[in-house]
Amino acid sequence: MGGYPEPAMLGLSGYGQLESFLSRGGPRPPIHYLTGMRPTAVTNDTVTFTMPATEWLQAPPGWLYPGMLAILADGPLGSAVQIALPPMQIYTTAEMSLYYVRPTPVDGRDLTARARTVMVGKTLGLADCVIEDADGRIIATASTRCFIFPPFGPPPEESPVLEEWEEPAYENPPYRRTVRGQVLSQEIWDGSSGLDILLGHAHGTLPRPPCHYLTGTRPTEGDAGTCTFVLPATQWLNAPTGRPIGGATAMLADSAIQGAIQTTIPAATSYAPLDLKVNFLRPVDADGRDLTATAVVQHRGRTTAVATAEVSDADGKKVAVATGSALILPDRPWNLKRPVDATQEAAGDSPQP
Repeated sequence: MGGYPEPAMLGLSGYGQLESFLSRGGPRPPIHYLTGMRPTAVTNDTVTFTMPATEWLQAPPGWLYPGMLAILADGPLGSAVQIALPPMQIYTTAEMSLYYVRPTPVDGRDLTARARTVMVGKTLGLADCVIEDADGRIIATASTRCFIFPPFGPPPEESPVLEEWEEPAYENPPYRRTVRGQVLSQEIWDGSSGLDILLGHAHGTLPRPPCHYLTGTRPTEGDAGTCTFVLPATQWLNAPTGRPIGGATAMLADSAIQGAIQTTIPAATSYAPLDLKVNFLRPVDADGRDLTATAVVQHRGRTTAVATAEVSDADGKKVAVATGSALILPDRPWNLKRPVDATQEAAGDSPQP
C-alpha cells in the first residue's frame, strides 16, 4: 500500500509541497498505512503530524514502544526544515535526539507531534518538536539537524499544475488490523531477570509483543550488558522519499539500547528510557533485508544506565550510531496508572515507590 509524490511537486517550494498535499491530497507513503502517521497542519514555521496509539505499538511491558516516537517525530522534524526550502531543493536527516518524559498508555487515540523550524541556512537546517498524548500531556521532545543539498536544477518558470488526488479505497491497512502478539504479565517480570526475558523473546519461548508483528523488530541474541536487535528494511517503512524513514533506524537503535540495559536488571525491576541520540551515516535501501543494531552498556549505576549502539545494513555497512540512557526502578511494577516522569525522577536522589 502507498505511493510517492509526483516529480512535479519538486517545482513547488517546500511549504508549497506540504500545503498542496494537505489541500488537494496526494499519494500517502507506505509508513502511513503501516502506522497511521500523517501530516495534519502546516504554517510558515510549524508542521504537525499525528499517529494513533494503537495496540500494535505495544512494547513487552504493555506501554507504547518508546522508539515508535522516533518515527512520529521524524516526519514533522524533517518537514519543518523542508517548509523553508525553495523549489528543486532537498534535505537529508543527519541527526535526531529524543528526550522521553513519561511512558505512554496505548489507548487508540492520536499522539500529536508539533515541530518548529529553528534555522535553515544554505547547507544546514535545525528543527525541534514536542510530542503530546491525546490529553495534551508532553510525552517527549525531539530535535534534528539536517543537511541541505544544493538545488539540482533551476526552478520552473511557472508553478506546476497538480491534479486533484483521491486516496484509493485500501481495505484494512496494517495499523487497523486485528492485533497480534502479547504483552508480559507482571508475574513474569517479577519472576525473571531482564536478560532471561530478552532471551525468551529472542528464542521464542516468550510471546513477542505487538510491535514485533507490526514492524518486524526483534532481539536475536543477548548477554549481560549487550544485545542485538534486527529490523527488516521493508518498503512498509518507506517515507515519501522512497526509502525507509530515518525514524525506523532510530527505533531499531533505541530497541537495542534499551534491550542492552534490560539485560542488567534483576527480577521485579522496571526501567524508564530517558533519551536517545542518533547520528545517521548513510541512507538505507528498502531491500527487505535485515538492519542489525548491536548495543553495549557503557555505564550501569545504581539508578541510571547508559548504552551505545551501532546499526549496520545487510552488507555490513554502518548506517547509524546512537547513545541512550534509562532510569533503573527497583521494585517498581510496570504500572501505567501513575506514569513515571523520567526527568523528575532522574533529578531526585532515588526513585520512590
